[in-house]
Amino acid sequence: MDTITINQMVQNTIQQHGSETALSHKVDKEYQDISYATLAERIKHFCLGLTELGLQKGDRVALLSENRPEWAITDLAILAGGGVTVPMFSTLTSAQVEYIVRDSGAKILCVSSERQLQKIKDWDENVPTNLQHIVIFDELQDDAVRTFDQVCELGQGVENGDQVYQQANEVVTPDDLASIIYTSGTTGDPKGAMLTHSNFMSNIQVITGIVTLTPEDVFLSFLPLSHVFERMGGHYLPLSSGATIAYAESPFTIRQNMQEVRPTIMMSVPRVYEAMHERILNSVKEGSPTKQKIFHWSVGVGSKVSQAIQQKQKPSSMLSLKASIANKLVFEKLKAVTGGRLRFFVSGGAPLSKAIAEFFHAAGILILEGYGLTETSPVISVNRPNQWKFGTVGPMIPGIEVKIAEDGEILSRGPHIMQGYFNKPSDTAEAIDADGWFHTGDIGEIDEEGFLTITDRKKNLLILSNGKNVAPQPIENQLKQSPYISEIMLLGDQRRTITALIVPNYDAIKEFAAEQQLEAEDIPALLQTQEVQRLIRGEINQYSPDYADFERVRMFTLMEKEFSEESGEMTPTLKLKRSVIMENHKATIDQMYGDDG
Repeated sequence: MDTITINQMVQNTIQQHGSETALSHKVDKEYQDISYATLAERIKHFCLGLTELGLQKGDRVALLSENRPEWAITDLAILAGGGVTVPMFSTLTSAQVEYIVRDSGAKILCVSSERQLQKIKDWDENVPTNLQHIVIFDELQDDAVRTFDQVCELGQGVENGDQVYQQANEVVTPDDLASIIYTSGTTGDPKGAMLTHSNFMSNIQVITGIVTLTPEDVFLSFLPLSHVFERMGGHYLPLSSGATIAYAESPFTIRQNMQEVRPTIMMSVPRVYEAMHERILNSVKEGSPTKQKIFHWSVGVGSKVSQAIQQKQKPSSMLSLKASIANKLVFEKLKAVTGGRLRFFVSGGAPLSKAIAEFFHAAGILILEGYGLTETSPVISVNRPNQWKFGTVGPMIPGIEVKIAEDGEILSRGPHIMQGYFNKPSDTAEAIDADGWFHTGDIGEIDEEGFLTITDRKKNLLILSNGKNVAPQPIENQLKQSPYISEIMLLGDQRRTITALIVPNYDAIKEFAAEQQLEAEDIPALLQTQEVQRLIRGEINQYSPDYADFERVRMFTLMEKEFSEESGEMTPTLKLKRSVIMENHKATIDQMYGDDG
């Protein structure tokens, strides 16, 4: 398969689908469209403007912004000029932004708003010497920065602009760096994974061969584009096929935006699907006994249909009739919440509960789970619309190698593997061995049909003092099926028993308290009541019947506050930062173990 650059891919799409809608975003409460032809002009003008600011081939340009059209235009303009995009999460602190700008050697920094610009102003005299220009997307009167429109105007004024732009594009090769993506990481300083045009394109070309995408497809983009999962799945993939990317206003308006743009495909992390599931069940609980009965009957019917499909059997005529009734009574309303045109959801970034996937499939909504890392551009394996198995992350994509090491670690080799970590040769050598195998740090297994299952992170394994190994994630995911448990982290490394820090579902706990007529001053007091403690103990027992004795949670503490990204206890994709949580709650953990450890 001949590899082209991302620039060539985008140019091909523009030539074929110039009049189609490329991007759509909210302006004054209405979605406004940007065609591929208009997108092409904006990329060209912004690219030429950046070259006027001094952008040369190989220069790094940092990007600190929420998802919006300017993010896409900026990324594609940087690449068209031979530059390297260094994306950053909009939630990063001033110090974290400064670290990445300095470490990457970025010459230009693009920010979305005055709020993001303030993070740079907070550096005072500590501005990295490599940073020469700051560009802001929003309109702002500030002599220290240029606006997006001003840079575009600068580009429009370039003499022989079309020729200059074409020449800049032509010198970019598939082996050139396209991006340095800093891993959010659950430990230590972030490392910049270096990905080439070829790395990304190897993934794009394979995935477009697995999944049929057309200009009629609409992607709702709300996961951070700074994360490689959305960058690939919600940015480059739709751009490769002439599809539309509609930007959600914020993570809090997803439900409303789904109904407005009516997406056909959506990328998300498991927490979003868990929240949707929770909201559906809460809504059912508020309904009449008759409505509850109809809902549970419908889910039961849907589950039987799902099981038949999974076993590659045709549902009986009676079951099909019941399914038609269930669809009319319940599932059509659920699908309407997504806009009514959804082909499938895609899940990544963290493990998806099998029970959640099965629930949605019973309702006629397919969630395809995949697996990958920043360092693998990102996809290693993914379930397909016509080939999937819940509880797995699917078969490997074509054109790459995957094997399981003796200790269970997943290793991968192929055109999707990064070039290394920027300015970190020792970390690179640790991650990619002499034979070119990238060590993922994940433990997994491949079944007889070639489907990959992730067990846990290698570093997360709890080795009890008796030598027994416990993989916490499968147990945590099982316990999170309880409507009363929102988040949970198991503990026990070098200890005798397993304990847990549990973030309860506060709303469900309050509802339980009202039903039981419990009196408590506040949430902390409520969590300490015998009734709530017994409730959670019962939930733990109910949702972990099949675990070995040494895997069972012996003690737990109910947390008064949620783990959050703001507290540094979760990554931007809502994965637990276990070391930070353990440090923040050391006294609580020590108290659980007492002298008995």
